[in-house]
Amino acid sequence: MKNRILYGFLLFFCFANRLLAQDTAAVKSNYDTAFMVIKKLVDDNDLKGFKKAVFITEYAYTDRVLDYNKFNNYIYHLSFLCSQWMIYNPLKGYGYPDSSNFHTNFAIFKVLKDTIRAVSGNKLEIINYPYAYNFNDFFGHLDWTNMFVSKLLITHKGNCHSMPYLYKIMADELEVPCWLALAPNHLYIKNRCQKSGWYNTELTSGSFPIDAWITASGYIPLTAIQSGIYMDTLSNRQSIALCMLDLAKGYERKIKNYEDGFILRCCDFVLTVHPQNTQAMLFKAETLKRIYGIQTKQKRPTASDTYVKMLALYTKLLDLGYREMPESMYLDWLRSVNKEAQRKNPF
Repeated sequence: MKNRILYGFLLFFCFANRLLAQDTAAVKSNYDTAFMVIKKLVDDNDLKGFKKAVFITEYAYTDRVLDYNKFNNYIYHLSFLCSQWMIYNPLKGYGYPDSSNFHTNFAIFKVLKDTIRAVSGNKLEIINYPYAYNFNDFFGHLDWTNMFVSKLLITHKGNCHSMPYLYKIMADELEVPCWLALAPNHLYIKNRCQKSGWYNTELTSGSFPIDAWITASGYIPLTAIQSGIYMDTLSNRQSIALCMLDLAKGYERKIKNYEDGFILRCCDFVLTVHPQNTQAMLFKAETLKRIYGIQTKQKRPTASDTYVKMLALYTKLLDLGYREMPESMYLDWLRSVNKEAQRKNPF
């Protein structure tokens, strides 16, 4: 009887392992396909390629359950609201040639950060509520989908990853320029107008902080600004390539395989498009660190080469002025951003 029970357990264990292997193979296939799609989007430099790349990363992580038509419909709805808001809120006191761009960017900001009511006759047709910052798991440690634009669209709660992403997607949809910009543990929008030059759009608090305030409050050393790793604008290709990094981070959470080369391949691709991308450098260095630990434990001769590559990346990060902001400090920074926005709004 005991032997029969043991035999049954072994059969179940083998069957479960086979299913797990099949599931892992399917996930890897999905991610390999997603890699090729995003790579092509970067190569093509399509104006709306960023939207497609964002969806692809989320589509791969959710095992292809997301619906692109539904995702696109959300974007169309918000873009339509922007167009309607502009009709009923004409721009005044701005006579520069780029008035249409300025007006459209401000409409995107209003739709994302304010309550929008659409009235037809005496009937309230639509209410669009603002998108707020979600202070729970804002780095996606517990649930990676907390970083997703698709989740932001449904819950109206996001973070400094999903909200700037959505802003850029809408700007691309409405064919007006805007740029993503990096800061320690943070992402925000940079805009430009002929009247006042460059200005920053902060979606976490719904404000327009000046560069000096971002530098002073955001843990940004002067060397990091001089080297161009922070507070510089990302091109459209670099923004699309940033999604490749999201793809790698999703893969890490699903597969946790650091030696099969996928994560390193994603990081290397990002760095070919954006050599100063510290997020890609750091993720590559940390992946090499994990690989080095495995190689050292197994006494592989390749460990020394891996260590040299890892050390070179960490050294380069320090030379560029990269500094990691602790999560507790980042949370304090977020609170200070909100307090500053309540105290004073440049616009």
